[in-house]
Order: sequence, then structure tokens, then C-alpha cells
Amino acid sequence: MGKRIRVQRLGRGSPTFRVADHRRKVQKVAYPPYTDEQKSGVLRGQVTDLFHDVGRKYPVMEVTYENGVVAYLPAPEGIAVGDWVEVGAGADLAVGNVLPLKAVPEGTPVYNIEGVPGDGGKYVRSSGGYAIVSTKTDDAVYVKLSSGKLREFHPECRATVGNVAGGGRTEKPFVKAGKRYHAMRALNKKYPRVRGVAMNVVDHPHGGKEHHPPGPTTVARNTPPGRKVGHIAARRTGRKKK
Repeated sequence: MGKRIRVQRLGRGSPTFRVADHRRKVQKVAYPPYTDEQKSGVLRGQVTDLFHDVGRKYPVMEVTYENGVVAYLPAPEGIAVGDWVEVGAGADLAVGNVLPLKAVPEGTPVYNIEGVPGDGGKYVRSSGGYAIVSTKTDDAVYVKLSSGKLREFHPECRATVGNVAGGGRTEKPFVKAGKRYHAMRALNKKYPRVRGVAMNVVDHPHGGKEHHPPGPTTVARNTPPGRKVGHIAARRTGRKKK
């Protein structure tokens, strides 16, 4: 009868595939609450610590604001302990300062962009990443993400000026499988990951057939979990012909 395939086991949400948040120093890395003070003025804060947090791909900075609020944010390239940063519509255009997108000039690199005003930051948070403010209108700001995609944001969505620290992290090779295992363990990702075509036919829909899928690798969106593997609802596969 075979085993439950990896997709099914992952979907059950067991501790095997769940990120161990209890090992993290901080549970939430996000902007401070969006207050009226920030919408009209400036809130200043000082960087009191810089540290690595388990399972995160960027350094984290601890910022203590003048109103007593402590926030943990992705650290920008070039920041140091003791530096002062600002958050609000009236903040200067300097590295580490947080401004609404409507106040950021076109062509400025930003990161940690909010998807909805006040959500704390959702987009462009990986080490070395940054996005570019492209164009602005009265009711929208268009930002070119690090993937190259142009996305529309609300003008009140906040973003940090600069780029995320830790760039070049992926350029260092793992060399040994053990190092890769421990890196994946911090993210609670199963490693190594066996290919479906390397399995027996009873263990995976792609199994058997001498390391070739027995049929199409595309499946419908509403395919049941036991068969939902490969390219999910793909419009096309393969390399595009020029």
C-alpha cells in the first residue's frame, strides 16, 4: 500500500515539520505599532543590540524608542550599536530609518515593506535583499521587488531605507552534507530530501519507471493530497524558447 508521501505528512502539521520557535530569542520581528505620532511626525530610537536569531536569515537589531517601546527589526547594512534611527513620515532619508512609501523618493532602495499599513513588515526581508521604489501616484506606490516583479502598495505602508545586512550569505558553499543538515535543522526543514523518481512506485506517484515519472508532472489545483506532487496547476513547464 505504500507510505504517506512527504506532502501528506507536511500537511498534517506535526512537530517534525514545525519550526521550533522556542529556540528563538525573539518571537516577532516587526515595526512598532503605527501611531498618529508617526503619521505626522518622527519617533526616534537607538540601536541597543545586534544579534543573530536562530532560524532567521538576517541579523536582528534591537531598537529602544524614546517612548519606551522596544522593537526588533532586520538590521540594515552599515548599522552599528549606538546609532539613532527614526520612524515616521517626517524622518530623514537615511539608512535604517522607517518611512511610509509615499515619503520615499523614487529610485530609493528599501526593504521590510508592509503589505498592509501597520502589519509590521512582510516583503523583502532576506539577507542582502532590497527593493526599489519605482513610481508613485496619489493612491498607490509601485515598488520593484528583488525578484524583478513590480508590485503595488498602499502609500501608508512603511519601509526601511537601505538593504538588509548579511549579503553574500549564500555565496559560501556548504562543502559537507552535515553543515547543510544543521542549517536546515534550524529552519525545521527535512534534509536530505529524496526525489520522488528515486522511490518505488508504492511510495510516490513519480516512483518506478527507471528514474522517470510515469506520467505528466503537472497536476490540478484540487488534486487529492496523495497525488498532489510535481508542478501544481502549472500553465506551462520547461525552459522558454527564445
